[in-house]
Amino acid sequence: MTPLNADLHCHSTISDGTLTPEALAARAKAHGVELWALTDHDEIGGQQRALAAAQEVGLQYLSGVEISVTFIHQTVHIVGLGFDPQDPVLRRGLVQTRGGRGQRAMAMSAQLAKVGIQGAYEGALKYAGNHDLISRTHFARFLVERGVCRDTNEVFRKYLTEGKPGFVEHRWASLKDALSWIKGAGGVAVLAHPARYKFSANEEFALFTEFKSHGGEGVEVVTGSHSAAEYLSYADTAREFGLAASRGSDFHSPDESHTELGTLPPLPAQLTPVWELLADRIQNRPHPIPAALAAIGH
Repeated sequence: MTPLNADLHCHSTISDGTLTPEALAARAKAHGVELWALTDHDEIGGQQRALAAAQEVGLQYLSGVEISVTFIHQTVHIVGLGFDPQDPVLRRGLVQTRGGRGQRAMAMSAQLAKVGIQGAYEGALKYAGNHDLISRTHFARFLVERGVCRDTNEVFRKYLTEGKPGFVEHRWASLKDALSWIKGAGGVAVLAHPARYKFSANEEFALFTEFKSHGGEGVEVVTGSHSAAEYLSYADTAREFGLAASRGSDFHSPDESHTELGTLPPLPAQLTPVWELLADRIQNRPHPIPAALAAIGH
């Protein structure tokens, strides 16, 4: 059986991507994606547009979001898939999570001013299509525009990360809360790009254990920020914890993202794809031809 080309992690102008939901749908289709999800940070305001655009170009679609949580003083991301975007508890939770971004952005700007980079808040705001979701990525784009760094990768090596100018810690939702919002809205919670977190082996084990205990059901195994060796490592982790495997490029921009939509390799063998848990929640799914009608054509 040919593996399904699913891309279940990307971002639009609703959060910190540079393409609209409509442009992302068209790009995903052009690169062979068959099942797509828009997973903006802490925001589901683009879901209706993404679904309509997916339907327009003939893409199967799952609702999506990427929720920021704090775990052992680090920011961890949880992708929610296949939930009801109208669920009131989920919507209230995301509003609360977004609430602190503006204050954090002002503090980041003040930190950058101390090292001689003035006007960072106003500069970053120009890149934020949704001012409520101003983020480090928007500051990174401003620093590239200002000529401080060549590209956003250099920005995150020199600025905006722990111990570097412009870093401000933010207290996000708890892991328990984020998973309860996703599950309460009928969705499946997926631990995003686990190799990106700077946890010790014991801390990572604690993260997976707590994630599983609160009802987490999936982990991103094949994702844009994982190496080939990490695909295999987290495939083993998925099997160890009994988690389904997800696949997503984490695409943000044609100019910034290392991985294009739909171009990742298939999931490693002997894993349960997360979309198998969500088969009844996939929208725009083609209807199978009844056996009697199929027989007529032969």
